[in-house]
Amino acid sequence: MKTFSSPINSSTTTGFILLGFPCPREGQILLFVLFSIVYLLTLMGNTSIIFAVCWDQRLHTPMYLLLANFSFLEIWYVTSTVPNMLANFLSDTKVISFSGCFLQFYFFFSLGSTECLFLAVMAFDRYLAICRPLHYPALMTGRLCNILVISCWVLGFLWFPVPIIIISQMSFCGSRIIDHFLCDPGPLLALTCSRAPLMEVFWTIITSLILFIPFLFIMGSYTLVLRAVFRVPSRDGQKKAFSTCGSHLTVVLLFYGSVMIMYLSPTSEHEAGMQKLVTLFYSVVTPLINPVIYSLRNKDMKHALQKILRT
Repeated sequence: MKTFSSPINSSTTTGFILLGFPCPREGQILLFVLFSIVYLLTLMGNTSIIFAVCWDQRLHTPMYLLLANFSFLEIWYVTSTVPNMLANFLSDTKVISFSGCFLQFYFFFSLGSTECLFLAVMAFDRYLAICRPLHYPALMTGRLCNILVISCWVLGFLWFPVPIIIISQMSFCGSRIIDHFLCDPGPLLALTCSRAPLMEVFWTIITSLILFIPFLFIMGSYTLVLRAVFRVPSRDGQKKAFSTCGSHLTVVLLFYGSVMIMYLSPTSEHEAGMQKLVTLFYSVVTPLINPVIYSLRNKDMKHALQKILRT
């Protein structure tokens, strides 16, 4: 049974209080407007990439099909946090229900895990295209591409259910206040009635695995890619090879850089503000700028987007 001792006597709602970004009412409204614009731009940017890949026959290749799936993932990734954040900006209580908190917890981390796997698969695709160009059409078939896409979604959503269910069955007491804009394992475990060191260790292990295994695979793939690129005799050939993987590598560095700062570096209570900013970067900002990165550095994508705008 989940019991709470609320610091707010007038509140009888069972759930948690997400503090978000405390500031005066005017500031909350300004943040609501700002994040509403960011959310809409994110949806528009990623949806544009999906439409471009669907409508332009030249983009019906594994690289762009993976990119379309990645954009679809980004839409849901940002949707797992921003709508609730927007509602909190206009709310006086800032309460999220117990089930709502753990559903957000599950979808946010499952979609994040799926993103790690997609980035690894996209790196594998670039490795085959650059290091095995003659065999690429035979190796990266439509069937293999579909298998990889489905595997990313399935494994990503099967990675965290067990620990999240275990955490949801713990007893919570004391303050219901989470000094964050989303339901995060650190603040949640801090609200349990008794410490759960085994759960904390287990969480650290499974989080590290889903981060490091794809990351090491990506780094290994790009090590081989760079070695192959530097063997290309012509400057134009090197430039073309770099252009095909530069966008993806930029996205990898932005996403993994911020995620690793958040989950693999020592944190303390007085760093709550920094934790929010770092989480905000990889959960809200990167889904916004990823379409820009992919469209600006890719001539075929720019051409397809221009065709959509002209229709």
